[in-house]
Amino acid sequence: MDFREEAAAIAGELIALRRELHRIPEIGLDLPKTQAAVVAALEGLPLEITLGQSSTAVTAVLRGAGPGPAVLLRGDMDALPVTEENDADYVSGHVGTMHACGHDLHTAGLVGAAKLLSAHRAELAGDVVFMFQPGEEGHDGAGHMIAEGVLEAAGRKVDAAYGLHVMSDLLPRGVFTTKPGPMMAASSGLFVNVVGRGGHGSRPQSTLDPIPVAAEIVTALQNLITRRFSVFEPIVITVGTFHAGTRHNIIPDNARFEATVRTFSEEALAQVEKESVKLAEDIATAHGLRAEVRFDREYPATINDADEAAFVAATVKDVFGEDRYTPMPEPVMGSEDFSRVLEAVPGSYLFYGATVKADPNDAASNHSPRAAFDDSVVADGAALLAELAVRRMNRG
Repeated sequence: MDFREEAAAIAGELIALRRELHRIPEIGLDLPKTQAAVVAALEGLPLEITLGQSSTAVTAVLRGAGPGPAVLLRGDMDALPVTEENDADYVSGHVGTMHACGHDLHTAGLVGAAKLLSAHRAELAGDVVFMFQPGEEGHDGAGHMIAEGVLEAAGRKVDAAYGLHVMSDLLPRGVFTTKPGPMMAASSGLFVNVVGRGGHGSRPQSTLDPIPVAAEIVTALQNLITRRFSVFEPIVITVGTFHAGTRHNIIPDNARFEATVRTFSEEALAQVEKESVKLAEDIATAHGLRAEVRFDREYPATINDADEAAFVAATVKDVFGEDRYTPMPEPVMGSEDFSRVLEAVPGSYLFYGATVKADPNDAASNHSPRAAFDDSVVADGAALLAELAVRRMNRG
């Protein structure tokens, strides 16, 4: 099996699929057009296809001719609420929605892996589960699919799982990277509503002004990280929204803000959850106001199995050459719900450079309205996923 050569032969149809998906981006768990496009692309392959019940997920199982391990390959399908600012001839046709994170490449690449492996079904010793997942961008699509049995779709729990994510910057085009252990952070949400008593801006003494209190909490959260946690424990709290008031001369009744919290260890997460809530409540109380605080745990940290990460790195080097792999020097604070799969089974996630720039540092990042991805990388992404599945099955 020469998956690189075979993938190159179908590169045109995979790129066409990617561009079709790019024109019809959909958000969240309900992706009817995307689901239909995936099902159509898989038509005629020897796959057992199941559609999601709580989402528009697609699970496809390829039964090998012989017994062996079950391997899961995952591609996420959803887009982002971003208005595209690129000028390619296949830009988003949905204003306010864009494949700004490259999930259209992931989906096309997973379809490619299904085609490659299906062509060699008679040679496979084991089964492959293809996980086409909606709702990665904050909707816990992986959790929905796991609850509906994707990990047991082959009739028993999968033995290993792999997924890759394209990057519009950070990595040179065509270069893969991963690392053992923590690769991406856990994400949580901190939601604070400071409740005061509004009034006229000229008479602050007759009000309980929530704005300076909420602002003080925002600042104090940064001090919390630098003074209550070791500098060797990576933690990020970023306030992304702050809302208060309607006019410059009116003190509002309340001020609200939302923050994302990123951690790696359970110990740090438990501590920051407890102390951030207490800090917000106590500061409000100290000023005679009240804080309504909610802390939501969203995705756990993405933690690669050390042996599987080493296996992925070795496979990349063997198939594509040493120059196509670079060790990942440190984890990133982004989060990913493939972490739920890796909590349940051994496996590894990896990043894949898809920048359109000669220097990736000059490129717009994932989630930018100007994020752009070179879809020539899709074929090699498909080849790698297929190669990982076969080599993992052959390991037994």
